[in-house]
Amino acid sequence: MFAMLPITSLYLGLFLIMLTVLAVGVVRVRFSTNTSLGDGGHKTLQKAIRAHGNATEYVPIIMLGLALLELAGTGSTLLHVYGSLFLLARFSHAFGMQHPNEGNNFRKIGIVLTWLIMLCMGIQLVLGSF
Repeated sequence: MFAMLPITSLYLGLFLIMLTVLAVGVVRVRFSTNTSLGDGGHKTLQKAIRAHGNATEYVPIIMLGLALLELAGTGSTLLHVYGSLFLLARFSHAFGMQHPNEGNNFRKIGIVLTWLIMLCMGIQLVLGSF
């Protein structure tokens, strides 16, 4: 069905599900706090909004990079490494955002891994454009 970009399609599908779950989490907290707009000063709502917002900030550009690399003929193993590590990074970050405590490094691990993937993909895209 998605023969041209099967790997990107797989990860985009997984991220669409993840973003839906995060969005439902925001709405659930909005209902429980009776907060229609903004965060109403509710820390739980602030965390849910940022977990969702942060994912929406990073997922599109990484998916675009993955699609371009797949179209350029990058091997499936490397594409799966990028996609699966990015999925792990985003789950880690979202979990860390919603369950912060001093011993929880999930958020930090998620963002550092996200940046490393972005850097590697960016370098590969730049070098491949020559």
